[in-house]
Amino acid sequence: MTNQSDRVETGKICLVMPPSIFLLDERVFVNLGLLKVAAVLERAGVPLDVLDLSGIENFEAVLEDYCVQNPETRLFGLTSTTPQMPQTARIARCLRRAQPAARLILGGPHVTLIHTAYKKEVKRGVPDRATRAFEQLDAMFDVLVCGDGEDAVFEALRADAPKVIDANLKSSPLFMSNARYEAHPFPARHLVDLKSYHYQIDGFPATSLIAQLGCPFACGFCGGREAPFLRRIRNRSVANIVREVADIHRDYGYTGFMFYDDELNVNPEMVALMNALSDLQMSLGTAFRFRGFVKSELFTPEQAQAMYRAGFRWLLSGFESGSPRILENMNKKATRADNSRCMETAHRAGIKVKALMSLGHPGESTQTATDTLDWLLATQPDDFDVTIITTFPGTPYYDHAVPTGEPGIYCYTYRKTGDRLFQIELDYNETADYYKGDPNGGYRSFVYTDFLSPDELVTIRGDMEREVREKLGIPFNPAQAAVRYEHSMGQIGGGLPDFIHRRANTSSPVP
Repeated sequence: MTNQSDRVETGKICLVMPPSIFLLDERVFVNLGLLKVAAVLERAGVPLDVLDLSGIENFEAVLEDYCVQNPETRLFGLTSTTPQMPQTARIARCLRRAQPAARLILGGPHVTLIHTAYKKEVKRGVPDRATRAFEQLDAMFDVLVCGDGEDAVFEALRADAPKVIDANLKSSPLFMSNARYEAHPFPARHLVDLKSYHYQIDGFPATSLIAQLGCPFACGFCGGREAPFLRRIRNRSVANIVREVADIHRDYGYTGFMFYDDELNVNPEMVALMNALSDLQMSLGTAFRFRGFVKSELFTPEQAQAMYRAGFRWLLSGFESGSPRILENMNKKATRADNSRCMETAHRAGIKVKALMSLGHPGESTQTATDTLDWLLATQPDDFDVTIITTFPGTPYYDHAVPTGEPGIYCYTYRKTGDRLFQIELDYNETADYYKGDPNGGYRSFVYTDFLSPDELVTIRGDMEREVREKLGIPFNPAQAAVRYEHSMGQIGGGLPDFIHRRANTSSPVP
């Protein structure tokens, strides 16, 4: 790679975190991806500001004020997940008005996954909805950064930067390696008002971190399954992860930590990490509480016991469905028995489980939804989240769907069973309410199957929510529910930005 300071355009860059107005509470977890990019820029001596618009209702006025007070700032770097795009588009338009000479750079999951799908359409020679979506981004921004952002940002800052910087290629020198992941600085949390974010794990003040990047599985509903920067695992050493936890505790006093890794137990060093976290607490003379995600079929009693010793009292797992047919159709690689065993293993170790469930997969019917309801009542999770899936760009459901001939309707077919999922095309720059509606009756579905209409999916979801909570005694607190989309749509990523997951666009946990 060339020296990072070579031909970088001089002047300050302002990194912008867009609002996430679809969340009931935006001040839960800070955007770690953007703060990772800020950290590498800061270490390289690039002057920068971070403008955190999370939870800011009049964010356009804030942007205008910033431009007035900082007329010399001509570089703006934005990150966006798919659900944030309507607000990100408004930010871009506002900056064009307030600072016409500005150069706007967009990175993050949305542009990366749109570009991935766009390249497939180019290869097939059939331009379609991904091409239209990519052309919108191309017209709106001066530089598009796809994939890991920590090194690609320096290319984006060059005066002669190309329009598209594709770091989402394993062959690219900008693609994150294990060694560079380890060597990069921790997120620059000091550049935001971290204490304005509020979250607790069992009463312990908490914040988030990401220990490893990527998820190797290929679930049909999950974003980035064919994008290397979200598909390929990149690891840090146990010592490096533990040092970040220790630094956060020392600098900010946090004793609660949410691991936003896709699946903690994909890491072969997971038990060693748990043991090291236990040792850290013993050396500090304090106790921590942790929370994170596991893959059910990989979960073992040894892992559960090590996690409990380390301070895990809650786990989350994307069980998704109680129907064997639906688990097959989503390519989950976990069986109903695997999921039940995971729940039992965690409970036996003294760890509570939040079951992440979803409706609206290919072949979904009244019977498969009933299977999910019955499984929840039988296994008795301590909390749960049931959502209607969204076909984000970068999900196999989106990337492999074809036009039906009816305007704006696409169809994905799972080839092993022939079950189908229909999707209503959306303009991501305008529509965000598809991501997750208000749990108190504000849901909308933009998918349907051969057996259930969008309205029927919404009704079934609501009925399931009420019945499970009533029969299992799980209270529903609308002030806490879905504080961040804790479910699996796979748009967290690691480079540019944190979010959604699965852990996504991905998708903030609620105790």
